[in-house]
Amino acid sequence: MDHSLENYKSYIGKPISELPTPSLVINLPVLKQNVDTLHRDVETLGIAFRPHVKTLKSLEVTRMMLAGGKYRGIVASTIPEIQGALPLVKEGILDECLYGLPVYPSVLPRLVELRKSLRILLMVDNEQQIALLEQSESSKQPWDIFVKLDVGSHRAGVETNSKALHSLVERAENSSAVSIYGFYCHAGHSYAGRSRNEAEETLNVEVSSVLSAAKLLPSGRNIVISVGSTPTAHVVESLKASLPANIKLELHAGNFPSNDLQQVSTGLVTEAQQAVSVAAEVCSVYPERNEALVNAGVIALSREASAFTGFGRVVGKQAWGVVRLSQEHGILGTSEEGRRVEDDFKVGQRVELWCNHACITAAAFYVYYVADGEGIVREAWIPWKGW
Repeated sequence: MDHSLENYKSYIGKPISELPTPSLVINLPVLKQNVDTLHRDVETLGIAFRPHVKTLKSLEVTRMMLAGGKYRGIVASTIPEIQGALPLVKEGILDECLYGLPVYPSVLPRLVELRKSLRILLMVDNEQQIALLEQSESSKQPWDIFVKLDVGSHRAGVETNSKALHSLVERAENSSAVSIYGFYCHAGHSYAGRSRNEAEETLNVEVSSVLSAAKLLPSGRNIVISVGSTPTAHVVESLKASLPANIKLELHAGNFPSNDLQQVSTGLVTEAQQAVSVAAEVCSVYPERNEALVNAGVIALSREASAFTGFGRVVGKQAWGVVRLSQEHGILGTSEEGRRVEDDFKVGQRVELWCNHACITAAAFYVYYVADGEGIVREAWIPWKGW
Protein backbone atom coordinates (compact mmCIF):
# COMPACT_ATOMS: atom_id res chain seq x y z
CA MET A 1 0.00 0.00 0.00
CA ASP A 2 1.17 3.53 -0.73
CA HIS A 3 1.57 5.18 2.67
CA SER A 4 2.32 8.63 1.25
CA LEU A 5 0.13 11.51 2.36
CA GLU A 6 -0.47 12.35 -1.29
CA ASN A 7 -2.17 9.00 -1.82
CA TYR A 8 -4.35 9.49 1.22
CA LYS A 9 -5.40 12.92 0.06
CA SER A 10 -6.72 11.44 -3.18
CA TYR A 11 -9.72 10.16 -1.21
CA ILE A 12 -10.71 13.59 0.08
CA GLY A 13 -14.10 14.52 -1.32
CA LYS A 14 -15.08 10.91 -1.94
CA PRO A 15 -17.63 8.86 0.03
CA ILE A 16 -16.27 6.42 2.58
CA SER A 17 -17.70 3.64 0.42
CA GLU A 18 -14.79 4.29 -1.98
CA LEU A 19 -12.04 3.97 0.63
CA PRO A 20 -9.60 1.06 0.46
CA THR A 21 -10.51 -1.64 2.96
CA PRO A 22 -9.91 -2.01 5.78
CA SER A 23 -9.66 1.67 6.72
CA LEU A 24 -10.14 3.61 9.92
CA VAL A 25 -12.88 6.23 9.66
CA ILE A 26 -13.49 9.13 12.05
CA ASN A 27 -16.89 10.81 12.17
CA LEU A 28 -15.75 14.39 12.72
CA PRO A 29 -19.03 15.88 14.04
CA VAL A 30 -19.30 13.10 16.64
CA LEU A 31 -15.64 13.49 17.59
CA LYS A 32 -16.04 17.22 18.13
CA GLN A 33 -19.21 16.72 20.15
CA ASN A 34 -17.50 14.18 22.42
CA VAL A 35 -14.60 16.54 23.07
CA ASP A 36 -16.88 19.52 23.65
CA THR A 37 -18.98 17.55 26.14
CA LEU A 38 -16.01 16.68 28.34
CA HIS A 39 -14.59 20.19 28.10
CA ARG A 40 -17.93 21.55 29.22
CA ASP A 41 -18.06 19.23 32.23
CA VAL A 42 -14.50 20.12 33.25
CA GLU A 43 -15.18 23.84 32.88
CA THR A 44 -18.36 23.60 34.93
CA LEU A 45 -16.43 22.01 37.78
CA GLY A 46 -13.55 24.43 37.47
CA ILE A 47 -10.89 21.71 37.55
CA ALA A 48 -7.78 21.14 35.45
CA PHE A 49 -7.66 18.73 32.52
CA ARG A 50 -4.80 16.71 31.05
CA PRO A 51 -5.78 14.74 27.91
CA HIS A 52 -4.08 11.44 27.17
CA VAL A 53 -2.97 11.26 23.53
CA LYS A 54 -2.78 7.45 23.31
CA THR A 55 -5.99 6.82 21.34
CA LEU A 56 -6.10 8.93 18.18
CA LYS A 57 -2.42 9.81 18.09
CA SER A 58 -2.44 12.90 15.90
CA LEU A 59 -1.79 16.62 15.96
CA GLU A 60 -5.36 17.36 14.97
CA VAL A 61 -7.02 15.45 17.81
CA THR A 62 -4.46 16.58 20.38
CA ARG A 63 -4.95 20.20 19.38
CA MET A 64 -8.70 19.71 19.74
CA MET A 65 -8.36 18.12 23.20
CA LEU A 66 -6.17 21.01 24.37
CA ALA A 67 -8.91 23.45 23.33
CA GLY A 68 -6.45 25.68 21.53
CA GLY A 69 -4.25 26.08 24.60
CA LYS A 70 -6.86 26.34 27.33
CA TYR A 71 -5.40 23.10 28.68
CA ARG A 72 -1.63 23.01 28.37
CA GLY A 73 -0.45 19.57 29.44
CA ILE A 74 -0.82 16.05 28.06
CA VAL A 75 -0.13 12.44 29.04
CA ALA A 76 1.76 10.31 26.53
CA SER A 77 2.57 6.59 26.59
CA THR A 78 5.27 6.55 23.90
CA ILE A 79 8.17 8.74 22.87
CA PRO A 80 6.79 9.29 19.32
CA GLU A 81 3.63 10.70 20.88
CA ILE A 82 5.69 13.35 22.65
CA GLN A 83 7.81 14.00 19.57
CA GLY A 84 4.70 14.26 17.43
CA ALA A 85 3.15 16.83 19.74
CA LEU A 86 6.16 19.18 19.65
CA PRO A 87 4.67 21.39 16.89
CA LEU A 88 2.00 22.31 19.44
CA VAL A 89 4.76 23.69 21.67
CA LYS A 90 5.81 25.96 18.81
CA GLU A 91 2.17 26.95 18.34
CA GLY A 92 2.17 28.09 21.95
CA ILE A 93 -0.60 25.78 23.15
CA LEU A 94 1.41 23.00 24.87
CA ASP A 95 3.77 23.43 27.81
CA GLU A 96 4.28 20.04 29.43
CA CYS A 97 3.93 16.29 29.08
CA LEU A 98 3.66 13.50 31.61
CA TYR A 99 5.33 10.30 30.42
CA GLY A 100 2.68 7.73 31.26
CA LEU A 101 4.78 4.71 32.23
CA PRO A 102 6.91 4.48 35.36
CA VAL A 103 10.35 5.65 34.25
CA TYR A 104 12.91 2.99 33.23
CA PRO A 105 16.59 3.20 32.21
CA SER A 106 16.45 2.97 28.40
CA VAL A 107 13.82 5.68 28.02
CA LEU A 108 15.54 8.24 30.22
CA PRO A 109 18.04 9.61 27.63
CA ARG A 110 15.20 10.24 25.17
CA LEU A 111 13.19 12.04 27.84
CA VAL A 112 16.25 14.12 28.71
CA GLU A 113 16.47 15.23 25.08
CA LEU A 114 12.75 16.07 24.94
CA ARG A 115 13.12 18.04 28.15
CA LYS A 116 14.94 20.67 26.10
CA SER A 117 11.68 21.43 24.25
CA LEU A 118 9.00 21.19 26.94
CA ARG A 119 8.54 20.37 30.58
CA ILE A 120 8.63 16.61 31.13
CA LEU A 121 7.02 15.07 34.19
CA LEU A 122 7.83 11.52 35.22
CA MET A 123 5.79 8.81 36.89
CA VAL A 124 7.21 6.67 39.69
CA ASP A 125 5.80 3.80 41.73
CA ASN A 126 8.98 2.19 43.07
CA GLU A 127 12.01 3.37 45.03
CA GLN A 128 14.29 1.84 42.40
CA GLN A 129 13.12 4.53 39.98
CA ILE A 130 14.24 7.22 42.42
CA ALA A 131 17.64 5.52 42.58
CA LEU A 132 17.79 5.50 38.78
CA LEU A 133 17.17 9.23 38.63
CA GLU A 134 19.69 9.92 41.39
CA GLN A 135 22.36 8.22 39.28
CA SER A 136 21.54 10.33 36.21
CA GLU A 137 23.36 13.52 35.30
CA SER A 138 19.99 14.87 34.14
CA SER A 139 18.86 15.14 37.76
CA LYS A 140 21.04 18.15 38.43
CA GLN A 141 17.77 19.80 37.51
CA PRO A 142 15.32 17.81 39.69
CA TRP A 143 12.57 15.94 37.88
CA ASP A 144 8.97 16.73 38.74
CA ILE A 145 7.24 13.44 39.46
CA PHE A 146 3.77 12.03 39.89
CA VAL A 147 3.57 9.15 42.36
CA LYS A 148 1.41 6.52 40.65
CA LEU A 149 -1.22 4.88 42.88
CA ASP A 150 -2.95 1.54 42.33
CA VAL A 151 -6.64 2.05 43.12
CA GLY A 152 -7.80 -1.39 42.00
CA SER A 153 -6.75 -2.03 38.41
CA HIS A 154 -3.45 -3.73 39.45
CA ARG A 155 -1.71 -2.56 36.30
CA ALA A 156 0.83 -0.08 37.64
CA GLY A 157 1.14 1.91 40.81
CA VAL A 158 1.81 1.46 44.50
CA GLU A 159 -1.10 0.49 46.72
CA THR A 160 -2.64 3.25 48.77
CA ASN A 161 -2.16 3.12 52.54
CA SER A 162 0.69 0.64 52.07
CA LYS A 163 4.11 0.64 53.71
CA ALA A 164 5.58 0.78 50.21
CA LEU A 165 3.79 4.08 49.52
CA HIS A 166 5.00 5.62 52.78
CA SER A 167 8.54 4.51 52.03
CA LEU A 168 8.41 5.77 48.43
CA VAL A 169 7.13 9.20 49.43
CA GLU A 170 9.77 9.47 52.16
CA ARG A 171 12.51 8.47 49.70
CA ALA A 172 11.32 11.02 47.15
CA GLU A 173 11.07 13.79 49.72
CA ASN A 174 14.66 13.17 50.82
CA SER A 175 16.05 13.00 47.27
CA SER A 176 17.64 15.91 45.44
CA ALA A 177 16.84 14.24 42.09
CA VAL A 178 13.06 14.58 42.24
CA SER A 179 10.29 16.81 43.45
CA ILE A 180 6.81 15.40 44.08
CA TYR A 181 4.43 17.27 41.78
CA GLY A 182 1.41 15.19 42.65
CA PHE A 183 -0.34 11.83 42.88
CA TYR A 184 -1.83 10.05 39.90
CA CYS A 185 -4.23 7.15 39.53
CA HIS A 186 -6.00 5.52 36.60
CA ALA A 187 -9.10 3.42 37.21
CA GLY A 188 -8.68 1.01 34.33
CA HIS A 189 -11.07 -1.38 36.03
CA SER A 190 -13.84 1.21 35.54
CA TYR A 191 -14.29 -0.24 32.04
CA ALA A 192 -15.93 -3.25 33.69
CA GLY A 193 -18.66 -1.04 35.14
CA ARG A 194 -22.15 -1.18 33.70
CA SER A 195 -23.85 1.88 35.17
CA ARG A 196 -23.45 5.52 36.05
CA ASN A 197 -23.53 4.68 39.76
CA GLU A 198 -20.60 2.29 39.38
CA ALA A 199 -18.58 4.95 37.54
CA GLU A 200 -19.36 7.49 40.25
CA GLU A 201 -18.28 5.04 42.95
CA THR A 202 -15.00 4.41 41.13
CA LEU A 203 -14.34 8.13 40.75
CA ASN A 204 -14.98 8.69 44.45
CA VAL A 205 -12.50 5.92 45.30
CA GLU A 206 -9.92 7.57 43.05
CA VAL A 207 -10.35 10.96 44.69
CA SER A 208 -10.31 9.60 48.24
CA SER A 209 -7.19 7.54 47.46
CA VAL A 210 -5.15 10.43 46.13
CA LEU A 211 -6.33 12.72 48.92
CA SER A 212 -5.21 10.13 51.44
CA ALA A 213 -1.81 9.88 49.75
CA ALA A 214 -1.44 13.66 49.70
CA LYS A 215 -1.64 13.66 53.51
CA LEU A 216 1.79 12.03 53.54
CA LEU A 217 3.26 15.38 52.52
CA PRO A 218 3.65 18.41 54.79
CA SER A 219 0.39 20.22 55.51
CA GLY A 220 -0.31 23.08 53.13
CA ARG A 221 2.08 21.83 50.42
CA ASN A 222 0.75 22.70 46.95
CA ILE A 223 0.04 19.45 45.17
CA VAL A 224 -1.80 18.13 42.10
CA ILE A 225 -4.00 15.06 42.29
CA SER A 226 -4.74 13.58 38.88
CA VAL A 227 -7.65 11.16 38.53
CA GLY A 228 -9.63 9.68 35.71
CA SER A 229 -10.35 7.26 32.89
CA THR A 230 -12.91 7.76 30.18
CA PRO A 231 -15.75 5.98 32.07
CA THR A 232 -15.16 8.06 35.19
CA ALA A 233 -14.66 11.18 33.07
CA HIS A 234 -18.19 10.74 31.77
CA VAL A 235 -19.51 11.27 35.32
CA VAL A 236 -17.09 14.04 36.24
CA GLU A 237 -19.98 16.45 36.73
CA SER A 238 -21.00 14.34 39.75
CA LEU A 239 -17.75 15.17 41.51
CA LYS A 240 -18.51 17.50 44.40
CA ALA A 241 -15.44 16.87 46.55
CA SER A 242 -14.56 19.67 48.92
CA LEU A 243 -10.83 20.02 48.40
CA PRO A 244 -8.29 21.86 50.57
CA ALA A 245 -7.03 25.09 49.04
CA ASN A 246 -3.57 23.63 48.46
CA ILE A 247 -4.91 20.71 46.39
CA LYS A 248 -5.37 21.13 42.64
CA LEU A 249 -7.65 18.52 41.10
CA GLU A 250 -6.83 17.38 37.57
CA LEU A 251 -8.81 15.03 35.35
CA HIS A 252 -7.14 12.84 32.74
CA ALA A 253 -8.80 10.78 30.01
CA GLY A 254 -7.88 9.60 26.53
CA ASN A 255 -10.54 7.47 24.85
CA PHE A 256 -13.34 10.03 25.20
CA PRO A 257 -13.04 11.68 21.74
CA SER A 258 -13.65 8.37 19.98
CA ASN A 259 -15.53 6.10 22.38
CA ASP A 260 -16.04 2.44 21.43
CA LEU A 261 -18.06 -0.63 22.38
CA GLN A 262 -16.23 -0.90 25.70
CA GLN A 263 -17.51 2.58 26.53
CA VAL A 264 -21.00 1.78 25.25
CA SER A 265 -21.06 -1.31 27.47
CA THR A 266 -20.55 0.87 30.56
CA GLY A 267 -23.95 2.44 29.88
CA LEU A 268 -22.46 5.94 29.90
CA VAL A 269 -22.47 6.55 26.13
CA THR A 270 -24.60 5.38 23.23
CA GLU A 271 -23.58 3.69 20.00
CA ALA A 272 -24.25 6.99 18.22
CA GLN A 273 -21.51 8.63 20.32
CA GLN A 274 -18.83 6.42 18.77
CA ALA A 275 -16.66 8.48 16.44
CA VAL A 276 -14.48 5.65 15.13
CA SER A 277 -15.37 2.76 12.85
CA VAL A 278 -13.54 0.39 10.54
CA ALA A 279 -14.57 0.30 6.88
CA ALA A 280 -14.41 -3.30 5.66
CA GLU A 281 -15.61 -5.39 2.74
CA VAL A 282 -17.48 -8.67 2.47
CA CYS A 283 -15.20 -11.29 0.89
CA SER A 284 -17.53 -14.27 0.99
CA VAL A 285 -20.94 -15.46 2.21
CA TYR A 286 -21.67 -18.90 3.72
CA PRO A 287 -25.42 -19.62 3.84
CA GLU A 288 -24.85 -23.16 5.11
CA ARG A 289 -23.46 -21.81 8.38
CA ASN A 290 -25.19 -18.42 8.24
CA GLU A 291 -21.94 -16.44 8.32
CA ALA A 292 -20.03 -13.97 6.17
CA LEU A 293 -16.33 -13.18 5.83
CA VAL A 294 -14.94 -9.64 5.95
CA ASN A 295 -11.38 -8.43 5.42
CA ALA A 296 -10.99 -7.02 8.94
CA GLY A 297 -9.42 -9.44 11.39
CA VAL A 298 -7.31 -9.23 14.53
CA ILE A 299 -4.90 -6.70 13.03
CA ALA A 300 -7.66 -4.28 12.02
CA LEU A 301 -10.04 -4.77 14.96
CA SER A 302 -7.90 -6.21 17.80
CA ARG A 303 -8.96 -9.10 19.98
CA GLU A 304 -10.10 -6.86 22.81
CA ALA A 305 -13.39 -7.81 24.46
CA SER A 306 -16.37 -5.85 25.77
CA ALA A 307 -19.71 -6.70 27.34
CA PHE A 308 -21.00 -7.32 23.83
CA THR A 309 -20.51 -10.75 22.32
CA GLY A 310 -17.65 -10.95 19.84
CA PHE A 311 -15.13 -8.45 18.57
CA GLY A 312 -17.16 -5.75 16.82
CA ARG A 313 -20.64 -4.93 15.55
CA VAL A 314 -21.93 -4.06 12.10
CA VAL A 315 -23.06 -0.43 11.93
CA GLY A 316 -26.70 -0.27 10.88
CA LYS A 317 -27.17 -4.03 11.24
CA GLN A 318 -27.20 -4.59 14.97
CA ALA A 319 -28.16 -8.25 14.64
CA TRP A 320 -24.74 -8.95 13.15
CA GLY A 321 -21.36 -8.90 14.84
CA VAL A 322 -17.82 -10.16 14.43
CA VAL A 323 -18.00 -13.54 16.15
CA ARG A 324 -14.55 -14.93 15.29
CA LEU A 325 -11.23 -13.53 14.15
CA SER A 326 -7.93 -14.59 12.69
CA GLN A 327 -5.15 -12.33 11.47
CA GLU A 328 -6.92 -10.83 8.44
CA HIS A 329 -10.27 -12.66 8.59
CA GLY A 330 -13.35 -11.48 10.43
CA ILE A 331 -16.41 -13.75 10.61
CA LEU A 332 -19.82 -12.08 10.82
CA GLY A 333 -22.51 -14.02 12.63
CA THR A 334 -25.81 -13.51 14.43
CA SER A 335 -27.75 -15.06 17.28
CA GLU A 336 -31.03 -13.56 16.07
CA GLU A 337 -33.40 -16.25 14.87
CA GLY A 338 -34.69 -15.90 11.34
CA ARG A 339 -31.79 -13.75 10.12
CA ARG A 340 -30.25 -15.14 6.94
CA VAL A 341 -26.82 -14.06 5.85
CA GLU A 342 -27.70 -14.16 2.16
CA ASP A 343 -30.42 -11.58 2.78
CA ASP A 344 -28.11 -9.09 4.48
CA PHE A 345 -24.72 -9.51 2.80
CA LYS A 346 -23.17 -10.18 -0.59
CA VAL A 347 -19.62 -10.35 -1.90
CA GLY A 348 -18.15 -6.87 -2.40
CA GLN A 349 -20.59 -5.18 -0.04
CA ARG A 350 -19.05 -2.46 2.12
CA VAL A 351 -19.71 -2.55 5.85
CA GLU A 352 -18.71 -0.37 8.76
CA LEU A 353 -17.74 -2.00 12.03
CA TRP A 354 -17.84 -0.60 15.53
CA CYS A 355 -14.74 -1.76 17.42
CA ASN A 356 -14.40 -2.91 21.02
CA HIS A 357 -11.36 -0.81 21.89
CA ALA A 358 -10.58 2.17 19.68
CA CYS A 359 -7.13 2.72 21.21
CA ILE A 360 -5.88 -0.67 20.04
CA THR A 361 -7.74 -0.60 16.73
CA ALA A 362 -6.44 2.85 15.75
CA ALA A 363 -2.85 1.78 16.43
CA ALA A 364 -2.99 -0.59 13.42
CA PHE A 365 -3.69 2.10 10.84
CA TYR A 366 -1.36 4.51 9.05
CA VAL A 367 -4.03 7.08 8.28
CA TYR A 368 -7.30 8.24 9.78
CA TYR A 369 -9.91 9.12 7.16
CA VAL A 370 -12.01 11.94 8.57
CA ALA A 371 -15.59 12.13 7.32
CA ASP A 372 -18.36 14.67 7.70
CA GLY A 373 -21.86 13.80 8.85
CA GLU A 374 -22.82 12.77 5.33
CA GLY A 375 -20.09 10.15 5.02
CA ILE A 376 -17.82 12.20 2.75
CA VAL A 377 -14.08 12.17 3.47
CA ARG A 378 -12.92 15.71 4.23
CA GLU A 379 -9.45 15.18 5.70
CA ALA A 380 -6.72 12.57 6.12
CA TRP A 381 -4.83 12.63 9.41
CA ILE A 382 -1.50 10.87 9.86
CA PRO A 383 -0.97 9.25 13.29
CA TRP A 384 2.21 8.95 15.31
CA LYS A 385 3.54 5.42 15.12
CA GLY A 386 5.94 3.23 17.08
CA TRP A 387 7.62 3.42 20.45
